[in-house]
Amino acid sequence: MKKQEIVTFKVDENLYQIIKSIPNRSEFIRSAIISALGSVCPLCSGTGILTPGQKQHWDDFAAHHSVETCLDCHERYLVCSIAD
Repeated sequence: MKKQEIVTFKVDENLYQIIKSIPNRSEFIRSAIISALGSVCPLCSGTGILTPGQKQHWDDFAAHHSVETCLDCHERYLVCSIAD
């Protein structure tokens, strides 16, 4: 079995009160992190900021695409404006 590493982090009192009663906090936290990593923006890698090079690529892409909101679920998504 591969050696497991221990990672610690601080939480505020409110979050601690919420998670302290979870039966297997470690497994819950591992699952939450793995799930969150699967949802990271592929452009900025989750930083929320584009580098100048990424911004230029985005501007080129956005010239023929738009960000719209789904009327059913209200989530935002990309739409290609180039006709097939």
